[in-house]
Amino acid sequence: MFPQLSDKLQEIFKELRGHGTISESNIDAALRQVRLALLEADVDFQVARKFIARVKEKALGEAVLRSITPGQQIVKIFHDELTALLGSDSAPLHAEDGARILIVGLNGSGKTTSSAKLARFLQKQNYSPVLIPCDLQRPAAIEQLVTLGKQIDVPVHTPDPNERNVQRTVAAVLAQSGGRSSRDPTRVSGLAGARPSIYIFDTAGRQEINEPLIQELKELKEFLEPQETLLVVDAATGQQAVSVATHFNDALTITGIILTKLDGDARGGAALSMREVTRQPIKFAGTGEKLDQFEVFVPERLAGRILGMGDVIGLVEKAAEAVEAEDAARLERKLRTASFDFNDFLAQFKMMQRMGPLENILGMLPGMGNVQGLSIDEKQLKRTEAIVLSMTKEERTRPDILNARRRQRIARGSGCTVTEVNDLLRRFDQMRKMMKSAGKMKKMLKGLQQLHR
Repeated sequence: MFPQLSDKLQEIFKELRGHGTISESNIDAALRQVRLALLEADVDFQVARKFIARVKEKALGEAVLRSITPGQQIVKIFHDELTALLGSDSAPLHAEDGARILIVGLNGSGKTTSSAKLARFLQKQNYSPVLIPCDLQRPAAIEQLVTLGKQIDVPVHTPDPNERNVQRTVAAVLAQSGGRSSRDPTRVSGLAGARPSIYIFDTAGRQEINEPLIQELKELKEFLEPQETLLVVDAATGQQAVSVATHFNDALTITGIILTKLDGDARGGAALSMREVTRQPIKFAGTGEKLDQFEVFVPERLAGRILGMGDVIGLVEKAAEAVEAEDAARLERKLRTASFDFNDFLAQFKMMQRMGPLENILGMLPGMGNVQGLSIDEKQLKRTEAIVLSMTKEERTRPDILNARRRQRIARGSGCTVTEVNDLLRRFDQMRKMMKSAGKMKKMLKGLQQLHR
């Protein structure tokens, strides 16, 4: 994540760790390079200046300079300050029964998709989300939300086609769904039994900030009295995203930020500047186009990934979501008896696909996020899957029977060459040999089973 910034910072700190002793001049030289790296990453100038000042003050402390490993100490200081810059004090989402979440932002920032992603996230947390479109000027926006709602099996309360009054629409929807109006102090239970209901309001946007938009949002917020007002901003727009966040926060007093397209932001300026400039936390991040590529923003983990330390906790959490307890138990038994076959290989392949883009997964492994020359060829992965699917059930279970004639048939069936089939079989054989002594993997699979209990 943020490869340009990450590469430069890791290079700077690698050199710093190479010094046996650290002087003030060493620190000054390193921090000058860090400041330039931050500015090149489109971090706000004032944010970069204050950040470097805080790091320098702590790095010049006597305990650091006299430490046995001063370079390591400075990296830790940098990690801690980077975590603080990203918002280490961020509060969790208000998600009590009947809570109302107002989603605001400009057109094109990913507002409607983020509303659906948030609904899916809450759904997995055992809430009963309800999506409410509030953009009465653009029927396409309502249709998009309805389509997304069907994909994740979340109800979408559509307004009357002739209605143009947002407040009247919202009041009618809340009354219909069993929610409560902001003007009604009576507590009413939500839609679905014991599952707490949360109402997500996808509001209108514009191509740019203007007074009519802000006034409409102000009136809607005053009427709804939402527990959360979340601003959706496109991380890839850099300083523009920071400017948009500042304007919205000044006008509406937002409670948090959803950063979209974080996976497409090569520089990282928006993420690193947002918390410091607005004083509001980044609560969620969109990390891809799929509706499940949406996660809680954890500053400490992102700081670790930027510095090449990985995010093992995040990786384990993703694995726990992707791997069913029965699958983990079955694979653990296979590894224990050294009977791993192509059926298991295919199951693992699909599990990895459920965990999201492989570049993101690699970025969670310490030291792997920015390895030079390491890339994931999605087309090659599809060819690999095609080869396995072209095998018969017996061939997947007993790979040893794959003679030359069978390999030629598999190559024709998968649209690949015999060489590609042979390469896959060779790698598979290497994997089986490695797994016979993969004690750590067996422990991890046992851990995943325990997470489901």
